Amino acid sequence: MKYFLVAGEASGDLHASNLMRELLVLDPKAEFRFLGGDEMAAIGGQPVKHYRDMAFMGIIAVVLHARTILKNMTLCREEIRSWKPDVLILVDYAGFNLKIARYVKENIPELPVYFYISPKIWAWKEYRIKSFKRYIDKMFVILPFETEFFAKHDFPVQYVGNPSVDSVARFRSETFDRSAFIARYGLDERPVLAVLPGSRKAEVKANLPLMLEVASKYPRFQMVVAGSPGLEESFYTPLIPVGTKLIFGETYPILELAYTALVTSGTATLETGLISTPQVVCYAVHGGSLPNKIFKRFMHVPYISLVNLIAGRLVVPELMGALFNKMQLTTALEPLLSETPERKAMLEGYAEVRKKLGKPGAAVHTASLIYQALTEK
Repeated sequence: MKYFLVAGEASGDLHASNLMRELLVLDPKAEFRFLGGDEMAAIGGQPVKHYRDMAFMGIIAVVLHARTILKNMTLCREEIRSWKPDVLILVDYAGFNLKIARYVKENIPELPVYFYISPKIWAWKEYRIKSFKRYIDKMFVILPFETEFFAKHDFPVQYVGNPSVDSVARFRSETFDRSAFIARYGLDERPVLAVLPGSRKAEVKANLPLMLEVASKYPRFQMVVAGSPGLEESFYTPLIPVGTKLIFGETYPILELAYTALVTSGTATLETGLISTPQVVCYAVHGGSLPNKIFKRFMHVPYISLVNLIAGRLVVPELMGALFNKMQLTTALEPLLSETPERKAMLEGYAEVRKKLGKPGAAVHTASLIYQALTEK
């Protein structure tokens, strides 16, 4: 069968590639065409557009790149129409993907549209539920509490497990050679303070300088910045002090090696928790205390990090907007730089999160449900 997938950023690329791998197990003759990235390309098929040409964050960026976004959307529609896939699989990236879903349902109604990894409409933009009910045939969610949220809106979804659990389990199944990793990247024997500033340019520019400024106060640690696969090394050069290590494509090994981490809010916060590295969650937003007031007024959830949302309580410190400053970051980080009660409590919270998420198998489960639905048509 022919599978058309759309993933608009690095995490979606990774999770879509795992899904493609499992679909090939069930359907060895599977053909893939996709908007995605290098992880998906490694599985095989025909890439249409790389996600680095699609991922624009924030109103200003979207406006400035409106013409590019429109071209990408037109290209995607034309590819779907001409290639005639058996199914369209959309991975997160709701702003773009819901428009594609609407186009398909209005112009190619016989083509099933499946959505893997729900956008965070339970946090904000809850109105989008109407589009999901209208344009999506099947929805596969990856957070346990999402089933209850969608049930409240009379939209049945299936919890398939969490793909980050799969990814971390796959990494853990391999032998991590600490000494070889240190030698390969020229690290010294000091404990590592990992810095994960995000995957998009705007995120990195907003978060990285303060992260590095605070981390540099602790010379007994060596800073290691995890570079996003969607960004060039030259982009980081003016942001990183000479001597600070910048490593691409090794986020899990960096976290495994790290004693503590500073992490920009997103999927990486959950991956950090699954690897059991203590962390401070950061999210820079311009506007002083205004973003915090907006969060309290309009967001439907009490936390910004996946770790805390899944746990249902504060496990990791969250510094957003006005709270993301030098003093607050220092205060939150220091207790995690030695064996303290705060550090121990965080690790115990991580264990709760792992239990709630369940065992690995999200990609296997999702692939099975998709293949079954298509073969029973």
